[in-house]
Amino acid sequence: MSETFYVVPEDQHNALVAAAYRARGFTGAEAADGARLCAEATRHGIRTHNAIKALHLDDLFGSRGAGGCVPRAKIEKVKTRFRGSQVWNANRKLGQSTAYAAMEAAIRLADRYGIGMVSVDNAFHYLWGGGYVMDAARRGYIAYTNCTAAIAEVVPPGGRYPTLGTNPHSWGFPTTPAVGFPIVVDWATSVVAMGRVQQLAREGGQLPPGAAVDENGAPTTDPRAAKSLLPFGAHKGYGLSLIDELVAAFIGGSLPTIRNRAGADGAGEKHTCCFYFQVWHPEAMSAGAFAAGRDQAANVKAVLADIRGHGNEGCILPGQIEAQAAARSVRNGGLLFSAAEIEAFAEIARGCRKRPWKLADFKEAA
Repeated sequence: MSETFYVVPEDQHNALVAAAYRARGFTGAEAADGARLCAEATRHGIRTHNAIKALHLDDLFGSRGAGGCVPRAKIEKVKTRFRGSQVWNANRKLGQSTAYAAMEAAIRLADRYGIGMVSVDNAFHYLWGGGYVMDAARRGYIAYTNCTAAIAEVVPPGGRYPTLGTNPHSWGFPTTPAVGFPIVVDWATSVVAMGRVQQLAREGGQLPPGAAVDENGAPTTDPRAAKSLLPFGAHKGYGLSLIDELVAAFIGGSLPTIRNRAGADGAGEKHTCCFYFQVWHPEAMSAGAFAAGRDQAANVKAVLADIRGHGNEGCILPGQIEAQAAARSVRNGGLLFSAAEIEAFAEIARGCRKRPWKLADFKEAA
């Protein structure tokens, strides 16, 4: 039986989320960025990284928690001799605002140099990386981002203690002319993201086997008992998670086990995340020697058609489910939330002295 969802007008969602951020001392622009990314995640069915998750992270580790996020912080650019690269000190600015600005900077660099990258130190979690690369891909660019997760929650293979973040990778490709939507490869490097654990705990679901362990290190499928997570694909997911930690280490990242942990040991140590963004202009990659008289766009379409041919017509491309979720949101005229999520938003509203949402105020989604 499919889950029932309720339709919340996007303006109403954004107004409440922005109000919650402003109540925490963030500027109007920061609050708007926070609401924008949360709306994009919800529209595309990314329920693990909606506003409930965003504000929960801020409660635990951000402006109301360990001080990992600082309202009204200013980004500083670090001098570098490389023209196609920028390095920033985010000074713990809201992650969504930092990420949107960094992706725009990388796009400008790609327009000028063919490729551009922005490395960000002293950052706070930006939530759904897929939203940033999807936006760039819609505008015709190939984009990539990774970040170190807020805290270390993943136990490496053969280990006992969580020393890695859930450390996502996000790729976006401008494939709308070929298949009708940007291909977006976006995943945490754990079997599930911690946001998924929290969602299942909120809604009474169960974890898949092999995704988490309890406080004693024993496997569990109970999201309420899950203490640490496991990498997907054993050594493969571990290696991908390690990439994020290494990229962050080269930028200036903190030791994983004390990231965003107030009072953690280590005099003089940092406790912040790092972001990495890279954008390519497709023209800068073209060798120009496409078969059968095709141009670059036609070649991309032909390659995808070949992959989905030969009896594979039913295969799903990365980003396709998100595109279908977005189309459903458009058909219903708003953002879709479960009953449990509506109640969570009611609590958010009470926390910033706004009128709580009531389930009866919203129509059921078709």
